[in-house]
Amino acid sequence: METLIRIALRNLSRQKKRSILFGLAIGFGIMIVTIINSIAGSFQTNVSANLAQFFSGHVFVEGVEKNERGKTAEIIRDDSAILAAIKDAGLDSRNITRRSAAAVTLIFEGTRTTQSVYGVNFEEEVLLQERLVFKQGSKENLQAPNALILSEGIAKKLKVEVGDRLLAQLKTVTGQNNVGEFVVAGIMQDMGLFSSMLAYTHRRYLNELLNIKPNEYQLFGYFVSDISRTETIAQRLQNALKQHAPVFELPQQTTERIQASPNTTPQEGASAPEATNTDTTSVQQTTQPFMSRYAKIKQLAKTETWEGTKFRVFTINDIISQIDQIVSILKSVSLGILLVLFFIIMVGLTNTFRMIMYERIREIGTMRALGIQRRGIRNLFLLEALFLSAFGTIGGWVAAFVILNILSLFSFGTDTVFSLFLKNGHISFVVPWGEMFLHYMLIALLTLLSVYFPARKASKLEPARALRTTK
Repeated sequence: METLIRIALRNLSRQKKRSILFGLAIGFGIMIVTIINSIAGSFQTNVSANLAQFFSGHVFVEGVEKNERGKTAEIIRDDSAILAAIKDAGLDSRNITRRSAAAVTLIFEGTRTTQSVYGVNFEEEVLLQERLVFKQGSKENLQAPNALILSEGIAKKLKVEVGDRLLAQLKTVTGQNNVGEFVVAGIMQDMGLFSSMLAYTHRRYLNELLNIKPNEYQLFGYFVSDISRTETIAQRLQNALKQHAPVFELPQQTTERIQASPNTTPQEGASAPEATNTDTTSVQQTTQPFMSRYAKIKQLAKTETWEGTKFRVFTINDIISQIDQIVSILKSVSLGILLVLFFIIMVGLTNTFRMIMYERIREIGTMRALGIQRRGIRNLFLLEALFLSAFGTIGGWVAAFVILNILSLFSFGTDTVFSLFLKNGHISFVVPWGEMFLHYMLIALLTLLSVYFPARKASKLEPARALRTTK
């Protein structure tokens, strides 16, 4: 085998231009696929990290109450059960946040816009304060009880400046209309596509508009130090919370459908359903297969009955489940590009190795006369193809990582529509080692397949006939 390897490497070097041409074709395909998959692989991580600051965490708990008329109100009046679950799950209680939220219509001199306003405790949320970048105003202006921080895009739309007063229209947690007034305390640097998410005020004042008590809130958040463990930690918290309070859980059959959907993030270790058979049937009829997992959990509040507060646990991945679909589409497109490109390369390889066989007829006859078996001749051709695919693949990987590192040096800013997918304004990438290995195996297999039949034909040449052949 060692002799065949040396001969195969020598044969590749004999036709340098031909080998380099095919190596470049293979490397180009690998480079494109690796770049797409590496950047796509970082999308979810970056979006999750960026939105975690906006939504106050990676793992969330919401409380839901239901009155006698069947209307629900999302509110957490007492979080002792959640805090007990945090302790039981062995999680750090310092990583928690408490927020209220409302869809508020802001009005200024006849111009209006509707966006989400989050009620926060600025003294507790140190990470939020560090992330705020003011274009106008400052943190000192937050002393006003009805202070409001807007994004630059919303401020331009309303034509407001720091110190202006805005009329606010919203609904209370029980559905009644209410009005209030905000004073613009600061205008933040715009985050582009998701600027409508960036509006903050004091939780105490927003609670007043929502008609809930100052110590009550709507969204409990938990920051995870390792984003890859988000789903695991959410499951631990849910299991612990079930020991202290009722928790919404998707029926088993519905969960299986969700796991099969490309739009959703599966829940690890889903527990057995608490809902009745009637509830399960109702949920399956009212939910759609392409709804996110969070939307399906919310549907349960319409079909189930309970007393007091019932909690639902979800993650940032459930909120941005559409990103998974985008990543899947990008990876499918890259794989399609690779397959199309290699179909063309396979045709070229097959024809080229047929030509090589005819060019080496006398050489093959000599090798057969010296005692090399048919299997050795066939393996010689296959080894050449295998080395060709290996060199091309490695070259493609090297080129891809060089390009990715160069791209990561450029800053695209944090005020573009793509800033949500970037890491501090820079392109980042995740090396997809598993996918890279599978791509190489696929390429090696296709290369061997394209060369197999010429190699087999070459191995069947009779030594005497091959030696008599003249070019």
